[in-house]
Amino acid sequence: MTTQRRSPYSRPAGGVHTFRILQTAFSVAILLATLFVAFSPTMFSGNWTPFASSFQAAPLTGAVAVPTQGSAVRIGIVSGHWGGENGEDPGAVCPDGVTTEQKVNLTIASLVRQKLEARGFVIDLLQEFDPRLEGYHAAMLLSIHADTCDVIDDQATGFKVAASTYSRDQNLAGRLTACLDDRYASVTGLHLHSGSVTINMTDYHAFSAIDSATTAAIIETGFLNLDHDLLVNHPDVVADGVVSGILCFVNNESVQPTPIPAP
Repeated sequence: MTTQRRSPYSRPAGGVHTFRILQTAFSVAILLATLFVAFSPTMFSGNWTPFASSFQAAPLTGAVAVPTQGSAVRIGIVSGHWGGENGEDPGAVCPDGVTTEQKVNLTIASLVRQKLEARGFVIDLLQEFDPRLEGYHAAMLLSIHADTCDVIDDQATGFKVAASTYSRDQNLAGRLTACLDDRYASVTGLHLHSGSVTINMTDYHAFSAIDSATTAAIIETGFLNLDHDLLVNHPDVVADGVVSGILCFVNNESVQPTPIPAP
């Protein structure tokens, strides 16, 4: 019986299978390491800026996107009676002949714009009958007004908010008014003048002009008679109240629904 000698460089027959398993495992490890290095570390750091713009372009459904670096939320602010339909419209005019609703509104609206832009939002400051309102599309739109200078009674104080009846998503519209009601009252100390919202507010002309996907509301920031000191001498506080309400809405902050006054 002849014994066949094996070359010192050949592997034992039983080790071929083991070698191939090790070789395959090593190749897979190299592939996984390569893929891990190829991914940007920003995906694991919480910085989703490269992807934010694609989310931002999606239509609003049940929530509003929070602005991130390099991708801002657009908001429209209408300054009531500024640039009226037939020229300048002062709105309510106070007995002193100097204080007008238009001037008060523009001061507050300009401060709101400044404060929101400082937070990275894109703000369109719009006139009462601004041509840009036609088909206007944004995360939200708010029209800022003030109530009469007339002496009515000692109850003519406080603010009012009404949502657009044209908004496609009425749940979002209701949430916007709830945020404004809650945060504006907290910041300014004014109470909600409930039960005095009129059809001129709910059917405000701009609401039917803008894109129905734009959630919209109107706010009467106070009465120019009894709330005169706050509106005229402390517009920064008024603007803070408006901004706080807007941030509540776009940041999806917790807020209780506004109670519906009893008939």
